[in-house]
Amino acid sequence: MPLTPEESRRLHVLSLLERGRLTTAQAAEGLGLTPRQVRRLRGTLRQRGPAGLAHGNRGRRSPRQLPDALRAQVVTLARGRYAGLNDHHLTEKLTVVEGLSVSRATVQRILRAAGVVSPRRRRPPRHRSRRPRRAQAGLLLQLDGSPYAWFGPAQPACSLLGAIDDATGAVLTAGFRRQEDAAGYLTLLRTLGQTVGLPAAVYTDSHGIFVRNDPHWTRAEELQGSQDPTQVGRAFRALGIQHVVAHSPQAKGRIERLWETFQDRLVAELRLAGITTLPAGDAFLAATFLPAFNAQFAVPPAVAVAAYRPVPRRVDLTRICAFHYARRVAADNTVRVEDVVIQLLPSPGRRSYAKAIADVVQCLDGSWRVYVTDRLLATMPAPPDPGQLRARRR
Repeated sequence: MPLTPEESRRLHVLSLLERGRLTTAQAAEGLGLTPRQVRRLRGTLRQRGPAGLAHGNRGRRSPRQLPDALRAQVVTLARGRYAGLNDHHLTEKLTVVEGLSVSRATVQRILRAAGVVSPRRRRPPRHRSRRPRRAQAGLLLQLDGSPYAWFGPAQPACSLLGAIDDATGAVLTAGFRRQEDAAGYLTLLRTLGQTVGLPAAVYTDSHGIFVRNDPHWTRAEELQGSQDPTQVGRAFRALGIQHVVAHSPQAKGRIERLWETFQDRLVAELRLAGITTLPAGDAFLAATFLPAFNAQFAVPPAVAVAAYRPVPRRVDLTRICAFHYARRVAADNTVRVEDVVIQLLPSPGRRSYAKAIADVVQCLDGSWRVYVTDRLLATMPAPPDPGQLRARRR
């Protein structure tokens, strides 16, 4: 007997319990049940197998199901006297002429189960066209990166990350990176919050920077039934930004066409300005190229009022647009992220933080912060040259 997703999740957690990988208390917490209910389900699984986890009414005939004689009468009339009538017309005849009180959806379901198809489609094929722009600026931003030889064929290729407003086509911010990475998108997101505000939604591809594409699940993820987000996905969630994933390049065609234009115009402008480094390219983009580009190519939105949200006062963009790692404080009140060890000092109200779960944050400038229950306990200044930041092992 097939199980529902919730029943399959219960079977998965109970299987972990049977193999000794979980305690009864952990299984109860993961399933949202009491330990007594978990013990009862475990006994049912042992006695009846996985089928015992299915609902007791599974497979029983519904008391509201139409009698078999009535279903057979509908099929006979559809194949005989009323052959060739569409579902809606047939329902009218069955109700008015034959006195059968059935709905169109019920008639359609009975006929499809019997192999009787409607002779005419109720609706014409859907007309497909280019997706219209959003009405307001800030309702949707498209984020993407483009690897290219931006500084000429003599220079190594790098990636240009950018954000374009779907309503206006304005490029709000852009920056060069050695490669497309999470630190670049976090920097881009922080810049958006500091300049125009927070958008309602962002549209990206399914790159591993935005969504988890790996099959590795931790025990906590197995219990909650879903994988933890990526570093950039966590920032979207913390800022209340809806994340929409495109499954083809054509779906985000507006920013794909933007890259074609940039690979023509921006490369030429960088060459004319004699720019060959990433920092100089970022400065040129912000001060010269993007203002002129938006003035020439951006269009006014259908609704003049923008939908960007200001960053709330209590929201620390520097903390959100950073790399976060959950670590348990060691007995000597230190936390470690790979080769980085940070010492926690005692506070007036608490002498030790051993075994507490800390939020270890690496900011985009390379500095470190340690929080326990949203309280900043320790910091480590940024090194002189932080280099290319990367997402470390979670």
